[in-house]
Amino acid sequence: MNQDVQARFLRYVKVDTQSDENSGAHPSSDKQKDLARLIAQELDAMGFQRLEMDAPATVATTTHFATYVFDEEHCYLYGRLDGVGETSLQTSSETKEDSKPRIGFIAHFDTSPEASGANVKPQIIEHYDGGEILLGGSSEGGNSEEGRRVLRPEEFPELLKYKGQTLITSDGTTLLGADDKAGIAEILSMVHYYLTHEEEPHAPIRFAFTPDEEIGEGTLYFDQKIFDADYAYTVDGGEIGELSYENFNAAGATIRITGRNVHPGEAYGKMIHAARLAMEIEAALPVDEKPEKTRDHQGFFHLTEISGDASEATMHYIIRDHDAQAFATKKETMQQVCAEVEMAHPGAKIELIMNDTYFNMIDRIRPHMEIVERAAEAMRRCGIEPRIEPIRGGTDGATLSYRGLLCPNLCAGGHNFHGVYEFISVEALERITELLIEIARGR
Repeated sequence: MNQDVQARFLRYVKVDTQSDENSGAHPSSDKQKDLARLIAQELDAMGFQRLEMDAPATVATTTHFATYVFDEEHCYLYGRLDGVGETSLQTSSETKEDSKPRIGFIAHFDTSPEASGANVKPQIIEHYDGGEILLGGSSEGGNSEEGRRVLRPEEFPELLKYKGQTLITSDGTTLLGADDKAGIAEILSMVHYYLTHEEEPHAPIRFAFTPDEEIGEGTLYFDQKIFDADYAYTVDGGEIGELSYENFNAAGATIRITGRNVHPGEAYGKMIHAARLAMEIEAALPVDEKPEKTRDHQGFFHLTEISGDASEATMHYIIRDHDAQAFATKKETMQQVCAEVEMAHPGAKIELIMNDTYFNMIDRIRPHMEIVERAAEAMRRCGIEPRIEPIRGGTDGATLSYRGLLCPNLCAGGHNFHGVYEFISVEALERITELLIEIARGR
């Protein structure tokens, strides 16, 4: 299993699947389809039967009936591995009350726009000794001699948890892509296990891979009827043991500032410098409510992009909080700050466009905590101590939970997502695959 999940992961990270929040297309980048097609080929090789989107299911011909549907237009791939005695002709209404639930597993194709995902060159460090890891790529402003980036335990103390293990890193010029190609590799390795161990009973298994999760559009064309699960887990978390059923409430804000540009030699009393108004807005927001000053359940305002000059400036923010009232207060604060800065500079125009993107799934999952406890118990049976933590972000599962498909989040095993210092251990990939196998037993 070690070589199986490791080999899958190394294949997948070499495929560039970075999403593009500015494209306006769905999927946001066609290159995500490259990985989807690769996985479809692997499913064919495993013995899965491909069904068309609108084709009727056919009767099972093997003990484990395996099918998949590839929505190539929108880049969604749905798979199913029927439990013993189940066929693809069964529907929810035909399922016996005492049968095992149909358990779903979800991961996403895309990697974050925050760092390049092109030409990923994984480095493998066997028997990690707890020291510094010199990343192979050089970069301007790197944190080591000769401009190379270094993973140092004093900066990333979680490294010390992996002494003696095999680590996989990037070469320091790109992200690695464990978010969420680790999840894909683990899910497919779990599926392959049951295909090659037909003597072992399991619940009906459903799995799906989605595009554009990193830009909040992962469920835009997700077909719950095709997916056909009673509940699911996103395999999209961090360190092994993480189990989450609450996430941020999220909004995006764009601020467009129109100033008045005048030649600096005669600007007295006339110029309204748009870029400096942008700096006033940032300075007026609560100084302790920034990502680098918050943790656990604390929310924040995060300036993701700023551009402009004396005439015009644009700012992009994300606004996050777990608590619904605190989230509403943050949005009100953003509106108030923009209004006050505009009022203080007659002649300036400040336009605020703010939209909610997803909400905290805890309210949907709290009445059905048995699905969280099933995952926690599976972890304990695998010798993993569950750590129930809030997600300081969002997942496809948050939106799906609001649609009625309850979907807590499981660990995928990596660290330092979205950046060049990302890493994961081979042992984590293997143990999480074992965890998925245990969950899929449907105990």
